Amino acid sequence: MVIKVFLASSSGSTAIKKKQQDVVGFLEALKVDYAQLDIACNEENRMWMRQNVPEEKKPANGIPLPPQIFNEESYCGDYDTFFDAKEDNLVYSFLGLPPPPGSKEAVQADKADIVENGTHAEETNAEGNLDDSIEVPVEERNGDAHSKEELAQAADEEDEGEGGEEEEGEVAEGETADDEATEEETAGDEAPAEEEEAVEETDEVTEDTQAHAEEEEEQEEADDDREEEELRQLEEEEEAEVQEEEEAE
Repeated sequence: MVIKVFLASSSGSTAIKKKQQDVVGFLEALKVDYAQLDIACNEENRMWMRQNVPEEKKPANGIPLPPQIFNEESYCGDYDTFFDAKEDNLVYSFLGLPPPPGSKEAVQADKADIVENGTHAEETNAEGNLDDSIEVPVEERNGDAHSKEELAQAADEEDEGEGGEEEEGEVAEGETADDEATEEETAGDEAPAEEEEAVEETDEVTEDTQAHAEEEEEQEEADDDREEEELRQLEEEEEAEVQEEEEAE
């Protein structure tokens, strides 16, 4: 199978030239056999390309632009579809070619085939059918490579693990219950002590308040006595002045 790339050697469009160089350069990097067919200098190539590009792939004006890629007579696509296939590591599928062993596309195809059919792509014969001479274990086809012994051993370990977890759970529950009881007792002992402290603080506050009130009462009494004394002295002074005036007369 030969890959045909239709190009325009004398195109005046820089974009078309760049796209053509990208396609050719990538095919050379992959070492894919291809043939360049010039539509600028060969009218037959131009007509063949236009006639064999599917109608649904042609632009609105009906004239497809290069580069256009074919696998023999089969249409592969234009630059945009080629670029998408390159980004997705699906260039060989785009070209209709089997990917070389070890390539990213081959690895992806092998994984997809295992997921879908449970078989390895390299174990198929040339006709694409599963080679009967290569036996694939049923467990591996189903995606389960564990033997019965491994499964039984895993089940025993799981049972032992569950038993140990149950014992640990019971011990942990017992310790938790003891801790809760101790905390309740401690809380019960602390509550009366806190109440006693609160009562003592209240008594102290009451005593301080009473002492302060008594001091204020004593101060008020002293002030009253002082005022009375001052009034008495004023009255005596006034009386003395009246007597002096009377005597003077």
